Amino acid sequence: MIPSKTPKIIKLLFPNYTWDLHANNEKKLYLTFDDGPIPEVTEFVLAQLNLYNAKATFFCIGDNIRKHPDIFQQILSEGHTVGNHTMNHLKAWKTSMDTYINNTIDCQNLIQKYSLDKNMQQIFRPPYGQISQPKFKALKNLGYKIILWDVLSKDWEQTISPEECLQNVVSNTQQGSIVVFHDSIKASKNLTVLLPEVLDYFSEKGFIFDRIRL
Repeated sequence: MIPSKTPKIIKLLFPNYTWDLHANNEKKLYLTFDDGPIPEVTEFVLAQLNLYNAKATFFCIGDNIRKHPDIFQQILSEGHTVGNHTMNHLKAWKTSMDTYINNTIDCQNLIQKYSLDKNMQQIFRPPYGQISQPKFKALKNLGYKIILWDVLSKDWEQTISPEECLQNVVSNTQQGSIVVFHDSIKASKNLTVLLPEVLDYFSEKGFIFDRIRL
């Protein structure tokens, strides 16, 4: 079972990955959304973020960008950050080096196609959190920063309730945490209840929701 809170020992063993952000000791959280953009779910997320003047980071699947460029452009136009999540949500441990890297490049080409900022940062989250040292080195050489997480909501889990997902976030999130959600059909049952509660809870505690900028 993947823990909801990334253990400190894991962060120490893999210091080249970004697990959290603590710049300037600001009271900030970094909400991230994987697997979109898709109709309705991503649009719901954007609407909720707007209610709280919150910014976030979306790790997008290239094939979904291709299918829904209008929603992808909405993410950008509303001031959020986008990152690469491969073209087809590949598992690094089951995919050859050439296929994995080329799939990532294909996704990045789509991101650049629809972005007005041609010098945007290249951030990457490996699907399933799977990455190997050779693939990390190859991505690093291409200019990518690898973004993992401090807290998992586990909103994709069909066997747990939105209330359990909320507890995963509330009990583990602290200043500087990078928190993972999914703007996907699979996660939508939990996400539609969970996200408004998270935004409300941490807003009441004086947190700012910011996008990842390295």
